[in-house]
Amino acid sequence: MTNYLHLKRRSAVAVFFLQVITIGIYSIVWLAKTRGEVNRSGARAITTWWILCPFGVFWYLWSLAKGISVATGLGTGGNYALLLLLGNLGAAIVQARINDRIAVPFVASGVPAVA
Repeated sequence: MTNYLHLKRRSAVAVFFLQVITIGIYSIVWLAKTRGEVNRSGARAITTWWILCPFGVFWYLWSLAKGISVATGLGTGGNYALLLLLGNLGAAIVQARINDRIAVPFVASGVPAVA
C-alpha cells in the first residue's frame, strides 16, 4: 500500500539546478528532506549522517531508494541506480518520477483510481 500524503512535489529542474548552483550542498538537503518525507509516509530510511561515511553513502542511497519504493510503488533498483550513477541528474529524475506518481492516485490493488 502506498501513502503519498507526506511526499512533497518539487520541480525536477529546480532540484537539478539548485544542486549545480550550490556546488552539491542542495543535494544533501534534498536527500535529507526526501528521507524525512519517506519516513513520515511509513517507510523507513536510515539517518542522513551515513552520507559522511566513505562507504555509508551506498547503504544510505539503497535505504532511500527502498523507502521511495515503499512510499510510491516505484522500483528500488532503478531509483538506486539513478541516484548512485547519475548524481544530480539522477536525483532530478527520481524527483520527476515521484511527482508523476503523486499526480496519479492509486488504490491498494495498483489500479488507477477513477475520479
